[in-house]
Amino acid sequence: CYSKFGSANIGDSVFCTKTFIKIIVSVLLHNLHLHLINHCYMPELKNRQFLDFEKPIKDLYDQIELQKTSAEKSKIDASGAIKMLEDRILETKKHLTENVTPWQKVQLSRHTDRPYTLKFIEKMCTDFIELHGDRNVKDDKAMVGGFAKLGGETVMVIGQQKGINTKMRQLRNFGMANPEGYRKALRLMKLAEKFNKPINTLIDTPGAYPGLEAEERGQGEAIARNIFEMIRLKVPVICVIIGEGASGGALGIGVGDRVFMLENTWYTVISPESCSSILWRTWDKKEVAAEQLKLTGKDMLQFGLVDAVIPEPLGGAHWDYTEAGQILKNYLIPVIKELKQIEATKRVENRIEKLPVVDDQNKLIGLITYRDIIKVREHPISCKDN
Repeated sequence: CYSKFGSANIGDSVFCTKTFIKIIVSVLLHNLHLHLINHCYMPELKNRQFLDFEKPIKDLYDQIELQKTSAEKSKIDASGAIKMLEDRILETKKHLTENVTPWQKVQLSRHTDRPYTLKFIEKMCTDFIELHGDRNVKDDKAMVGGFAKLGGETVMVIGQQKGINTKMRQLRNFGMANPEGYRKALRLMKLAEKFNKPINTLIDTPGAYPGLEAEERGQGEAIARNIFEMIRLKVPVICVIIGEGASGGALGIGVGDRVFMLENTWYTVISPESCSSILWRTWDKKEVAAEQLKLTGKDMLQFGLVDAVIPEPLGGAHWDYTEAGQILKNYLIPVIKELKQIEATKRVENRIEKLPVVDDQNKLIGLITYRDIIKVREHPISCKDN
């Protein structure tokens, strides 16, 4: 006020002070609201969402609620019946877990109650300090990252964040990062490299944002730059697909020494719905597309595109956030220790040499090194005979 209007009297000073306090309080309340939303607890049973094939589980929970209500009214002990129903729920979850189709895995990866990046960070890490901005355009809310403690080791954690309700999904752009999101991720990776800290990326995106403004700011270049730079990072890099792993949006933070997938996730160049609409001009064939795309963790492991498939809690990660985070943490800690024992130049060389091999029928048959490629080009007949 003083700088704009020159000298001011006491009344103006009081007015400016009150206005300043209101602004500060408003900002603090907004940040508190975001903190509570991002660090929510497991949804209560009555608020949980159930997929179509999870209906048997929902029916059993409904029966338990009826038993509890009936017991309260009639003063009868129903603990035995409730225990039987709880055991049936566990059996049903186990059966569903063992018989999930590729399309159902896609649905589970998109489950509205599924934990996202910030929830995994909360359950795995301590002392998380989120860092913002790409130092060029703005801070992309779809991409989050910062330093944290993982089992006593300081690491850089980076990942896409979708949002847990309509308002937060709009704020996070449904986990679809803009170019500034990928440049922000690269800035954080370079920061981790500067201080010699391992990098963990958590991938969960339906794809990079395809909007006109994203293309104008260089979406393709940003993703390509990330892939190029991630190959050359001198610190251990571990990538984990915790939800959807779609197209270049996943690859933008998906190059590392180890690539893992959670049990109910998928990883492919295109979503089943988009594939179906291109091939059959309708979304009705999405189940067939999911089957043919070979997008599950089991398929990726057979192709050699991922190093391991990490199990989830019974029924899926959306049933127990704490257990899901603990399982992933127990996988990451020993891998970080293992990678730290390898010389930096050797890690970089190993990343470069992880290239897929395709035979004459376009079937992936393994991994090959650059040296092997050069050998095949120079001596195609002798290599084929061998």
